[in-house]
Amino acid sequence: MSPRAGNAGPHTLAFVESPVQLLNVLEWAHAHAPGVGLTLVVLSPVDPMTRGQLRRMSDLARDEGHQVRWEEARGGPLAPFQTIGGLSGLLRRARRVVLGDPFSRYVQLLLTITRARDLVVVDDGTATMEFVGQLARGERLVRWHRKGGRPGPRDVVFAPVSAAARRRLTPGERRHIEIFSSMPMEETPAGVTVRANTFAWTRTRFGPPRITKGADMVGTSLVETGVVDDGRYLEAVHALATAHGATRYFAHRRESTDKLHRLAAATGLEIVRPELPLELIARRGPIGRTVLSFPSTVVHTLPLALSGTEVRVAVCDIDPAWLTENASPRAQGFLSGVTGTARDVHRLSPTAPTPAPTPGNPTSPSGPTAPAPFTATPPSAGLVGPAAS
Repeated sequence: MSPRAGNAGPHTLAFVESPVQLLNVLEWAHAHAPGVGLTLVVLSPVDPMTRGQLRRMSDLARDEGHQVRWEEARGGPLAPFQTIGGLSGLLRRARRVVLGDPFSRYVQLLLTITRARDLVVVDDGTATMEFVGQLARGERLVRWHRKGGRPGPRDVVFAPVSAAARRRLTPGERRHIEIFSSMPMEETPAGVTVRANTFAWTRTRFGPPRITKGADMVGTSLVETGVVDDGRYLEAVHALATAHGATRYFAHRRESTDKLHRLAAATGLEIVRPELPLELIARRGPIGRTVLSFPSTVVHTLPLALSGTEVRVAVCDIDPAWLTENASPRAQGFLSGVTGTARDVHRLSPTAPTPAPTPGNPTSPSGPTAPAPFTATPPSAGLVGPAAS
């Protein structure tokens, strides 16, 4: 156990389901609970890419002196009951609970068990912006890309649990709520403490990075969540990469392998599957002097993680024509807000897309484009272990 983390115990209990959530728990502990060890519970998903990143982030958490408890929370029909049963004792004893996704049904169910008076919500990307707004307006908790659709049967059955979780996340005489975020907050719920995540832990532990002359591109899961049309996205990536000379594409952990293969074949970009959250990958380097992105969490977090370097983050707006028929009515406004509220970024207008070449006809105005390989960022010596599923 690292001496700087103190004695890890049941007093602070954290729940994470993604690598970014785990990173932000480490940032919160570094900024606001120095010397205090915590018990970090990983509610593991089934996606291999996410699991691999979570394994590596768990190693970093152990290096900081925190206890990590890995739960196969989705390992079969009985897994949720076994997980919740095994955690009930810890939940009842915890004085503080830190969580990364208040929209998660798993987390909402766990919130009905805990007696903790201090609840901390750390960033889970841009969803945090929507959560804070919904909490301020007293609305039910619904992810932004689903808002506007009819509740399904599972939503109706789970509604009492979701409502109870929202009440638990509302400050009161015997309950303190804190938001730890790098996201801009237009509406702050009354009585909620908001603390800024400056990525001080990331900058302290890693870098500064070696900066290359070219441009890198950051992928998004907007196609996978049904917001942006697949073909339009490929065309937009091709146009943006061509205009700015990008050579690498850092894939989002939720992007489908099929889409990435087609993107590589059509654009010639080298597809990189990061082994850690992009904030850490960028801070370790090498990283392009320009980082191109569509509206996403990284337009807020990368400028903080790369503070003090010469890297420029540029964000391209989403053209309304790229949205699918099933996209939420709020999608365009929300994505525009993500871009408009970002600090220290260069804003790009949507590029008129040049039709991206297909694998069968791999040509473009700039010449032939050959399929590019998939790669993974290599771990630094002594930092992370081999991939784990």
